[in-house]
Amino acid sequence: MDFKLVFERLLTFFHENDVRYALIGGFALGLHGVSRSTVDIDFLVHRDDLSKIDVIMSELGYDCAYRSENVSQFVSPLKVFGEVDFIHAFRDISVKMLQGVEEKKIFNDTLSIKVLKVEDIIGFKVQAISNDESRKAIDLGDIESLMDLHKSLINWGLLEKYFSMFKLSGLFMELKRKHLHVE
Repeated sequence: MDFKLVFERLLTFFHENDVRYALIGGFALGLHGVSRSTVDIDFLVHRDDLSKIDVIMSELGYDCAYRSENVSQFVSPLKVFGEVDFIHAFRDISVKMLQGVEEKKIFNDTLSIKVLKVEDIIGFKVQAISNDESRKAIDLGDIESLMDLHKSLINWGLLEKYFSMFKLSGLFMELKRKHLHVE
């Protein structure tokens, strides 16, 4: 997959068409200082912008391999374009996440991209752990790396809310003690 080419095309379209989006997943982790390999691109997009997403993905030759209320997965028959996944923001909490994105530069400052804040990325990781126990090791590793790197800047109250939503308050307290060295 030619990540730079795909980002250039998608970001140009997003900006020209006022698509409400934020980068999530492995690339977002990297922009927040956590190195992890990835084979696809993941975005959070406002559900009301899905028709715009369908247009650009079709123009780029992607096929919609899967769609549900919550996600869309697009795969290109051309290896250069790979796979792009979209999480649909329509609940209050995910729409609010889109309103608080950060701008980051990528590819030697040639592109500007909207990225979820650290707390919101952790929120998605907590949800992933809650939904699929087999993901716990990977997602917990990502969460701990983000907490360790950003512990002095993190809104721990917001994180507590995310963990509580998924009935993982005990895990939150354990991680907070570990990363903030509090009893």
